[in-house]
Amino acid sequence: MRQNLRQPTRQTTLVTALAAASALALAGCSAEASGSDSGGGSDSEATEWPEEITLSLVPSVEGEDLAEALDPLTAYLSDGLGISVEGVVATDYAATVEALGADQAQVLITDAGSLYTAMEQYDAELILRDVRFGATSYASIAMTNNPGAYCTDEVVTATYGATGDELSYCNGTETGPEAAGQGPAGLEALAGLAEGTPVALQAATSPAGYQYPVVAMREQGIDTDTGIQQIPVEGNNNAVLAVANGDAEVGFAYWDARSTVTEEVPTVGEDVVVFAYTEMIPNGGVAAAPSLPEDLVTELTTLMDEYADSSEEAAAVMFDLVGLSDWSADTAEDEITRYGEILAQFSQ
Repeated sequence: MRQNLRQPTRQTTLVTALAAASALALAGCSAEASGSDSGGGSDSEATEWPEEITLSLVPSVEGEDLAEALDPLTAYLSDGLGISVEGVVATDYAATVEALGADQAQVLITDAGSLYTAMEQYDAELILRDVRFGATSYASIAMTNNPGAYCTDEVVTATYGATGDELSYCNGTETGPEAAGQGPAGLEALAGLAEGTPVALQAATSPAGYQYPVVAMREQGIDTDTGIQQIPVEGNNNAVLAVANGDAEVGFAYWDARSTVTEEVPTVGEDVVVFAYTEMIPNGGVAAAPSLPEDLVTELTTLMDEYADSSEEAAAVMFDLVGLSDWSADTAEDEITRYGEILAQFSQ
């Protein structure tokens, strides 16, 4: 996932399988329901709170720092809920869904694709969305070194707020002095891709570097298999460099990856022009298992929504742990659903 400066790419596969297995084994203790007054106090077993719940996530930090990084968040949640909250480290995002399906975790912090899978397969409830630099979603940029072929209006400059860089745009992708990065915009220009045009595309698993761009091109009548020359690149910075260096005429990356190469190519803001934005690509978020009592989920949602603002330490922990600046209860579930539809096009 973006992978946008809104989110630097840093999804790292962490810990050994043995460590993950040990943590999951510990989570097994959470299956028993408590008859105490920890939860809503109902006589119905269905609304009694468990004595313990387990949260599964893929952290940004590595190895020996995991326990230290997780402890502040789980301690905060344990104190707020009045029950034990344990953290379990998943080896990858798919493993978070597997943990929920096996009832080894009841809360997931995971990427958008895994959220969709958890919702579809296990009826998980989407309760929060990830916020990075003020945004819960981001667009993929279509950029070119040949604006005359794709820009139907004047090239303008706007300031990319995350870095202060002055970057070039056209086709109404930006209309003010401050770049907003809101898509979709200018996608009709993709219909102008001539047959055989070299286009820099990232791995087929990349939402911003491949999936959303390919869907956008197909919707404009472009045969992405035979109608263009695909130039494979690894990473958003290399997609920008491919366009800046002339290896590709068009390329795709998260908004606005041009800022990642300004030291290497100081003129990138002038030489590489963004002429279109794809649909907005959702950040990940937090989902809860349907087995959890509704009032517990409500309190959990509130606590996690308020975590980043609870202290300076919490804000630092959140960024260091999962690379986020906040969570938002505005889930925009339709974006997750749309992401699932796009993923389905690449799983056939």
